[in-house]
Amino acid sequence: MPDVVVVGAGAVGMLLAEELTRRGVDVGLYEQRPRSAPGSRAIGIHATTLAALEQSGVTERLLDKALRVRRGEARADGRVLGVVRFDRLSTRFPFVATLPQSETEAVLASAAPTPIRGARVTGLRECDRTVRVEIVTEAGPLEVDAKILVVATGAGGRGLVYRRAGLHRTDYRDRYLMTDLDAPPRPDADVAVVNLAREGVLESFPLPGGRRRFVAWDPTDADPDPRARVSRLREALAMRGEAGAADAVEDATAFGVRAIVAPRLRRRRVVVIGDAAHEVSPIGGQGMNLGFLDAVGLAPLLAEWVRTGNAPDAELDAWERRRVASARTAARLAAVNTRLGQALPLPAHRLRSVAVRGMLTPPLGSVFAKAYAMGFDADA
Repeated sequence: MPDVVVVGAGAVGMLLAEELTRRGVDVGLYEQRPRSAPGSRAIGIHATTLAALEQSGVTERLLDKALRVRRGEARADGRVLGVVRFDRLSTRFPFVATLPQSETEAVLASAAPTPIRGARVTGLRECDRTVRVEIVTEAGPLEVDAKILVVATGAGGRGLVYRRAGLHRTDYRDRYLMTDLDAPPRPDADVAVVNLAREGVLESFPLPGGRRRFVAWDPTDADPDPRARVSRLREALAMRGEAGAADAVEDATAFGVRAIVAPRLRRRRVVVIGDAAHEVSPIGGQGMNLGFLDAVGLAPLLAEWVRTGNAPDAELDAWERRRVASARTAARLAAVNTRLGQALPLPAHRLRSVAVRGMLTPPLGSVFAKAYAMGFDADA
């Protein structure tokens, strides 16, 4: 019987499994996907997260592969509205490290237990001193007992522990198109750019190897056909001065935005972390980092629980309060970022430009940089 079963071998579940294994905890890691997803989703690892992961050696391994982004710019109508200087933050890692999530997961997998893949968790039952996890695999159903269960599945496994009616959910009408591509040479190759156009935001983030991510606001009622999405993304890039990148677009992923923050992360021997517990808009890039900080704070508490046989309830309650508060802060910031990026009539667009210029003017600019880098997280 493993000490801890972790359900979900994405980035957050993998990190928790690694942190527990490093502390001598026997971990069973189960993942529904038959293989690691090759696509790139979350790409930014913030200064607070890098500091939290340093002691374990994860930060060094990530930075061996990541690109360090020290500066961001907000632009509108061909002008720079303001600059976000991550390199002026009072932190050990004054930058945002960018790396495709698949590569982040590969770094974490190098020291984590090998996940059992193709394993779909269908239910759980709490007993006096164990949790029984019901799993369906290609070989048939099985039951696994563990002292503690951690759900790190992302949104897809939320129903294992939460009733839908018990969670407050905010669905935004905003839609976005996204692609990663080999970017043409440009003088701002290492700068993150947020272009606040009247037709909606275009975000542009540098990635390792000369690649770049582009995210563009998309009309809610737009044609969902893949070819139409590519055409709209190319048009959005060309209209905002990214003609070279527009020519390189071959595919475009569409996604929407919602926010869910669960008020509780623990029930007796079951704990929930990452997107399964709190899902925030990816505009701002804080979701994966929230999950990483969940895992880093939780791991020593679970290791103590396993070692002593007694749950450190006071410490777990304090951890839960900090993580829920941090998720709510991130959700509020993500909501602001989402609203700032919407398409607007010309008068409102001009007012937005004035407001953003004011937000990024010192001393407010340093506060904005700290917020974006998760400096206001309760575990920062």
